[in-house]
Amino acid sequence: MKKQEFKAESKRLLDLMINSIYTNKDIFLREIISNASDAIDKLYYESLTKSEIDLNRDDFNIRITVDKDKKTLTISDNGIGMSEEELDHNLGTICESGSLLFKKEKENRDEIDVIGQFGVGFYSAFMVASKIEVTSKKFGSTDAYTWESDGLDGYTIKKSKKDTVGTDITIYLKDDDEDYEYSKYLDTYEIENIVKKYSNYITYPIIMKKTSQELKEGTKDEYEDVEKDEVLNSMTPIWKKSSNEVTEEEYESFYTDTYYDYQKPQRVFRNSVEGKCTYISLLFIPSHTPYDFYGKDYEKGLSLYSNGVMVMEKCPKLLPDYFSFVKGLVDSPDVSLNISREILQEDKEVTQIAKSIESKIKKELETMMKDDREEYEKFFENFGLQLKAGVYEDYGMHKEDLKDLLIFYSSKNKKMISLKEYVDTLKEGQDKIYYASGETYDKIDMLPQVENFKEKEIDILYLKDYIDEFALQVLREYDGKTFVNISKEDVNLESEEEKKTIEEENTKNKELLDFMKESIGSNVKDVKFTNRLKNHPVCLTSKGAISVEMEKVINAMPTDDHVHAETVLEINKNHPIADKLKKLYKEDKDALTKYTKVLYSEARMIEGLPVENPTEISNLICDLLSK
Repeated sequence: MKKQEFKAESKRLLDLMINSIYTNKDIFLREIISNASDAIDKLYYESLTKSEIDLNRDDFNIRITVDKDKKTLTISDNGIGMSEEELDHNLGTICESGSLLFKKEKENRDEIDVIGQFGVGFYSAFMVASKIEVTSKKFGSTDAYTWESDGLDGYTIKKSKKDTVGTDITIYLKDDDEDYEYSKYLDTYEIENIVKKYSNYITYPIIMKKTSQELKEGTKDEYEDVEKDEVLNSMTPIWKKSSNEVTEEEYESFYTDTYYDYQKPQRVFRNSVEGKCTYISLLFIPSHTPYDFYGKDYEKGLSLYSNGVMVMEKCPKLLPDYFSFVKGLVDSPDVSLNISREILQEDKEVTQIAKSIESKIKKELETMMKDDREEYEKFFENFGLQLKAGVYEDYGMHKEDLKDLLIFYSSKNKKMISLKEYVDTLKEGQDKIYYASGETYDKIDMLPQVENFKEKEIDILYLKDYIDEFALQVLREYDGKTFVNISKEDVNLESEEEKKTIEEENTKNKELLDFMKESIGSNVKDVKFTNRLKNHPVCLTSKGAISVEMEKVINAMPTDDHVHAETVLEINKNHPIADKLKKLYKEDKDALTKYTKVLYSEARMIEGLPVENPTEISNLICDLLSK
């Protein structure tokens, strides 16, 4: 037995492999199991191409053995095994992938999927191991050899004994320290959880002996505690089964178990794509909003598998932010991974898959909207905010993709409608899409400005979410029809003759209106009479880009930035209060000041704005009532 140095330079390179490439120590088990699967694949492939080898797929398995006394974890396979030369070449040369070389040697190499590409996965075991022994017997050979290393300067290879073909990798775990509990890998439940998370769909049985007490989840019974084999993995991914082989209940069970949801998903859809970039996707739309969905800690992303092996639990690159509510997975042999198989490289395959998935989700939502409006409205109640945020964010880059997925409450239809449905039912000559904002539909419905539109049977979209108006301002128009807030000062449904009449009224009473404006102060841009109101005496409208509702939203944000909408106090010229104000201007300007302040406060309250000095207003009201 002779000690040899690693062929890939030195301990420094090995240290880099062990300590820098991998970020999660649990990954070592995935890598070792994947290598074991590759070894079995190689032998199984040989059995298919050589008639003298009589083996069935059912003959193969991967076995995990835990020895708590020796503090060892052994992963065994009955695959093709390695000769002395191969042990030296494959394990003595860092970054030499035996699986990749095997695949390149075969003319029909696409017919067999081997997981290993880089030849560094084996060395990840040194993250948890103080020493590793690899005992292997090559298929067709009578000799076995053991490779041994502590991961420092080198390794040894010696002849040994092994009754069966295949490879045993024995990991001697490091001692626990204050930074990490290595002994957890001696816990059968911990091993089982790691296998189910990363290697559940390895196509060969992964077997581990568990005691009868462990099989009963730790309960202590009086009978003898014997060991029994248990298969840890399910082997066949649900997404690789034919659609007609999977029931709705099985999809629902997979979803609730995988994503720890107590409710079944609202929608399940899968997609299989072959071509330049081959992949299978299985996607779910939850039936309710996750409790942390709108929190800063929520992580979007789909699980990414490569040939059934999980390489990323959540891959954010596969979902745009506005579809972040979607859960699910993608399995593709074509994605380019980094050397640790933990991180996606920036490449066209990833972008292509992401675009395809985005298109699939959008099509599914469009189908739901068209064929099952009730279900779509439930979905929109849960995740509509995210779609509207998608319209607003990135300077409106995605507005064309999302605008037909938006729905809003219609004042005329008393239900949710799309923008297309609004435009399709426009009154003749109407070239605008009108909307009104507020805290609830009922409060919006009681706004003074709404009355005139209702009387003229003009539909209004009611916006109650904080982001609604921002999204519509980014959209600007739909099908050539511009969006208009009915609370804007310049919105007028009157005829030219009516407009001329109100203009004359304001000119005639300019001194009165200027006095009222001065009484209020700089909080209003203007005071004027209006004929847009029916029964209400006053309303507050806005000028410029910032509406009253947008002011409330922006000022509620946890920043030092505050804005003020430029507001106009409008007085119903046909209400008795108009005559009262005119009379007071001639007879009692002090009383007029009091009336003005009360009317302004009333208009603010209607809009949901705070009254700046409620005590003063309360005293003014009491004073006016007592006269």
